[in-house]
Amino acid sequence: MDLQKIDFYFITDSNLTRRTVAEDVESALSAGVKIIQYREKNKSAREMVEEASLIKKMCNGKSIFLINDRVDIALAVGAGGVHLGQDDMPYHTARLLLGEDKIIGLTAHSAEEAVLAEKDGADYIGASPVFDTETKPDAGKGGGLELIRDIRKNVKIPVVAIGGINLNNVASVISAGADSAAAISAVVASDNVEEECRRFIKVIQSTQENCL
Repeated sequence: MDLQKIDFYFITDSNLTRRTVAEDVESALSAGVKIIQYREKNKSAREMVEEASLIKKMCNGKSIFLINDRVDIALAVGAGGVHLGQDDMPYHTARLLLGEDKIIGLTAHSAEEAVLAEKDGADYIGASPVFDTETKPDAGKGGGLELIRDIRKNVKIPVVAIGGINLNNVASVISAGADSAAAISAVVASDNVEEECRRFIKVIQSTQENCL
């Protein structure tokens, strides 16, 4: 699946969801989400393997399935790849372990980090945080739309906007140059995850069409 054709990027969060992570993923897939990232900070490795294995089966043939941070979990369940932060396992080590056919996305807080990530061989950039966010307390102050513009001007690989994204500002990040956008609390903490995913997809696709 072409990463540049991804619209809404879905990220799980067991702390924020009103249901279960698996139910959220099922709703996202029903809405037509093309990429799912399993993000879990509080469960044991055993629990993560069990949950990620289930989600991988759910995503099979429908969506790209990535694991946040944990290369070991990605290897254990045969995920499509990982998303790594600046303090996680180095890109080259992760690539050596995962192989050339897996997707590796890297978080970038600046154009300089994005350029280095692309040079290393990352498949996409997670531009973060665009806006201030409470989902990840250590994310730092949002870089605003200028962060997206700066990264877009300096790299050719897909850019996913992350951090403080909601339905009111998602069009602006796509217009600024992001290929995709992720929203966590705005979706998984809502009353209807499927409907919220559909709304994000609709706004992103409409904005992309207007930018052509």
